[in-house]
Amino acid sequence: MKSEEVKGLSTKELRERVDAEAHALVQMKINHSISPLDSPAKIKQLRRTVARLKTELYQREHQTTNV
Repeated sequence: MKSEEVKGLSTKELRERVDAEAHALVQMKINHSISPLDSPAKIKQLRRTVARLKTELYQREHQTTNV
């Protein structure tokens, strides 16, 4: 998921997406520890997606106006 796509989501959708992606990441890590994934790079990609989502959510929640 690219940054432009993340910025297009509403705040509610963003919160839901963070929860879903974080849960998917945990599940992927557990599955990888039991039996190796075909492409471990998927974990890295999902981790970065979660970080993008959390960053955008944080920026929206802590946005200040400098007037």
